[in-house]
Amino acid sequence: MPDKPFQSLYPDYDVLAKWNTPSWNEKTRQVVAKRLNQVPSREFFDELQYKTLEAVCDRIIPQPERKQHEKVPIAPWLDAKLKKNQTNGTRYVPLPPQQECWRQGLNAIEAEAKLRFKRSFHLLDQAEQDILLHAIDKGEVEAPNWGKRLPPQMFFRKVLLSDIVEIYYAHPSAWSEIGFGGPASPRGYLRLATNRRDPWEAEEHPAEVLKEAALK
Repeated sequence: MPDKPFQSLYPDYDVLAKWNTPSWNEKTRQVVAKRLNQVPSREFFDELQYKTLEAVCDRIIPQPERKQHEKVPIAPWLDAKLKKNQTNGTRYVPLPPQQECWRQGLNAIEAEAKLRFKRSFHLLDQAEQDILLHAIDKGEVEAPNWGKRLPPQMFFRKVLLSDIVEIYYAHPSAWSEIGFGGPASPRGYLRLATNRRDPWEAEEHPAEVLKEAALK
């Protein structure tokens, strides 16, 4: 869905370079290692719901700059979160509880795809998927699966987008692309004022520098 390809302002930064530095302790390394190496398998969604979720994630946060094996896995961690029913403590009225909400939401997206394009969402081309997702974001839906308890715009903005973005930016690859140093334990951060950075933080490359590099 994004209009332009993502370009990091920190192309030379790799948060994993902190692995054996004072920035991270053993507990931090264990948590990061799990996110990198123990990607969970599908347990919560059924097969079609999972395919729909994977396709939705690919359109919400496309990762064309990464090879397939380097992409941040979003659907597996969302599935695991829902399997454990881990919530952030917020539920928006009139949406149903988290697990029910996600299942109903993905079923509604699938129903909308079949109604509009006569094919499953994951089989649509990217342009068709974007048309459908934009319609849901605007509340312009036709499938009867939506209703008073599942307002499409609220589900899309308060649940779907929120969860997908949250999981993506919990991954070290996403930390690197935004220049984030990861957990602050045990070193922490000292220079907290605007436009100040600690020596161990990423240094931003101005947009004009990146533009010149791209033209070479």
